[in-house]
Amino acid sequence: MREARGVAPILLAAVLWGTTGTAAHFLPGSVGPLATGAATMAVGGALLFALSSLGALRVIRDRSIRPHLVVGVVGVVLYPLAFYSSMHLAGVMMGTVVSLASAPVFAGLIEFLRDPGGLTRRWAACTAIALVGTALLVIGRPADVAADGSAPLGVLLGLVAGLSYAVYTDSSHRMIARGHGSSATMGALFGVGALCLLPVLIATGAPLLAEARTIGISTYLAIGPMFAAYLLFGAGLRHVRSSTATTLTLIEPLVATVLAVLVVGERLHPVGWTGLILLMASVFALVAPDRTKLEPVLVESGHARPRVGGAGRLRTTRRTRSARR
Repeated sequence: MREARGVAPILLAAVLWGTTGTAAHFLPGSVGPLATGAATMAVGGALLFALSSLGALRVIRDRSIRPHLVVGVVGVVLYPLAFYSSMHLAGVMMGTVVSLASAPVFAGLIEFLRDPGGLTRRWAACTAIALVGTALLVIGRPADVAADGSAPLGVLLGLVAGLSYAVYTDSSHRMIARGHGSSATMGALFGVGALCLLPVLIATGAPLLAEARTIGISTYLAIGPMFAAYLLFGAGLRHVRSSTATTLTLIEPLVATVLAVLVVGERLHPVGWTGLILLMASVFALVAPDRTKLEPVLVESGHARPRVGGAGRLRTTRRTRSARR
């Protein structure tokens, strides 16, 4: 039930993120991916900080979470630069799919290194199915995407984006688990990240002000997929693990692919549509209620842990019909 409250805002955030590639596609060629990424994150990050400036300053001053803040800011800075560059080189569909499909794998590895027993079989199965689906999406991409041979570099940058995304998701989840509000945590992470991206924006962002169209698209990217989406994402992180959150956001490449086909005009082969179906099925399976009932858990350092009985034995049990009798 606790995780169920976090599912809806994360899914809505993922839908907003899924529109970024299509919106960025309509920017003129003079606007580079670094300018788009820096502007989106810098403006949106400044808005997030302004919304909860007092709480964000408390997060920044909290020395006990300083390592998480620093690591999270690195992820925040790298993610938009790598993500928009990946879409620029490999296409809207492929760049988005690689970036978001790799994120839950990296998130799972991060959690596994910290707590080898923390991941569930359900999460592993849903993520595996989702990854198969995203692989089929890549295989079924349009043949004319990145015909100049830049696709491999775009895929590599997509992996960098996925790792960066997993890193700042994990950091923000751990900061929230230390007692800080989700809005304050997001304001601190993205506010500091915005300052770090300001030099990139100054160096590359002049074309963004060239015409009304670029200003309008940039404003949407900053307010919608950045500001509003990360508020929703932060609210969801209060109730779900970071690994579950990154798997839920795999709906983003689904949205991006559909928009790329319907709006941008990219064509998807049948194998790609099969991948979409698998991707959707994995997300629905992950968010479906779990009928296996467990005893109450203790929340410690952002992770749910079963209560421990005498002699260190786990008391988590399934309530079968025979047990209820």
